[in-house]
This record gives sequence, structure tokens and C-alpha cells, in this order.
Amino acid sequence: MARKSLVESVAEELLERILRGEVAPHEALPPEAQIAREHEVSRLTVREALKALQAQNIVQVRRGLGTFVNPPDAWTGLEAILKAASRGVASNQVALRLLEVRRMVETGSAELAAQHVTEEDLAAMEAAVQELEQAHAAQDLDAVTAADMAFHDAVLRASGNPFVPVLLGQLSQLLYTERRATSAFPEVQRHAIRHHRLVLAAIASRDPAAARTAMEEHLDQTYEDYEHYIGRPAGAVPAPDHPTPNPNPTDQHSTGDD
Repeated sequence: MARKSLVESVAEELLERILRGEVAPHEALPPEAQIAREHEVSRLTVREALKALQAQNIVQVRRGLGTFVNPPDAWTGLEAILKAASRGVASNQVALRLLEVRRMVETGSAELAAQHVTEEDLAAMEAAVQELEQAHAAQDLDAVTAADMAFHDAVLRASGNPFVPVLLGQLSQLLYTERRATSAFPEVQRHAIRHHRLVLAAIASRDPAAARTAMEEHLDQTYEDYEHYIGRPAGAVPAPDHPTPNPNPTDQHSTGDD
């Protein structure tokens, strides 16, 4: 494994300080000279490390004033965003922007899937829905999250475009974090099961417009669930879950989302 350069090491340590909250958004980092002393490196090394952070929009340099930390929802470096999200320091806007990416990619994927889906793809989707139902009944959050992601991965693969799974594959860790957070609520799980059944039926019908619409409605529900359960104001308590009819796989499937 390649050894990290001094520039990379300093950049990572500065990011760690930001993630730990030692320097809050909109606050200034210490002067270059101080950072150089603390890390026992040259000011040139510090300057290059700051440039690396600036390239990911983690910080911004204000001439004559210093280097200031940007809020996590403005960051563009994937690794930094993943680290922030995994520690819970990213704002809700990061998760909502991730949902926007999902909407752009997954609605189109569902439309393509209706045109290119194979029997093997449909079987994989059906298996994922069944696993989600079983995990929901067992109250196994990790299994719920895994089954949810397996269903969406099957839709991406069914698109027939090899580039599509790669687009969201880079975000797998962040997607898992988002899915697991919302899936902790039984009502959200029921929404997921219901919508997955509807998306599966639309794709199986080979109707591209219906498949796109079904996925759009699924992601609309995901937005609503996120805002209700996760994005609510601090201290607010979500409304209690209400029982819904058991899903009928041959009719009006009533259960879940994510």
C-alpha cells in the first residue's frame, strides 16, 4: 500500500479536526504557520494540504482573512461527504441531495428496466421484496436495509446499461446510512414493501412510463418519510405509526418504502 505523502496526511488530519467539531462551519482554521508548527511540516506543505481541501469545497480561502470551513452540505469530495455522513455531522441537506441523485438515476433506470428486464432480473427483485417482508416481520433492521438496497440494485442492473449501477455504486456507504436511518421506523418499512411491489409490477408489465411513474411515487414517499422521521425539527416527536392492511401481492399491495 502506498505511503501517504505529508500533504495528504496534513489534509486528512485537518479534515478530522473539522469532523470532530473542533472547527465549526464558517469558522476559520488556524493560520498556516500554526498548523505547520503543530504538524512539524513546512508552510508549503500546509498550503498544498489546504488547496486539497479547497478543491473539495471543504474550506474556502478568503484573502486577507484566512481559511474558513464550509458546511458539509457544500462539500463536493465524495470521501469527505461519506465520512461526515457516517459520523452524523452532515446536515440533512446532504441526505436530501442524495435523494435527488437517486431520483435522477433510479426513475430512468426503472424506465429502462421495463424495456430490458429479464426473467432473472424479475426473480431477483421478487426475492428482494420477499426478504424485505421477512426482515420486517422479524424486526431485523440490518436485514431490512440490505433487502431494500438489493431491490434497488436489481432494478439498476435490469436497466441493461452497465454504467448505471456504477453511478450509485460509488455512493453505497452513504446510501446504506440513509436507508438504515429511515428504515428504523416500521411504517417506513411498510411503505417500502408496498412501493417495491408496485415498482416490480410496473417493470414486469414492460410499460416504461408506468415503471418510471411507480419509481417516482416510491421516491416521493421516501422524501416524505425522511422529512417526517429524520428531517423534523430538533425535539419534535414523529406521529405514531398506524397499522396498515397487510400487503396483497395480487392486488393493491399495501406496505412500505425507502
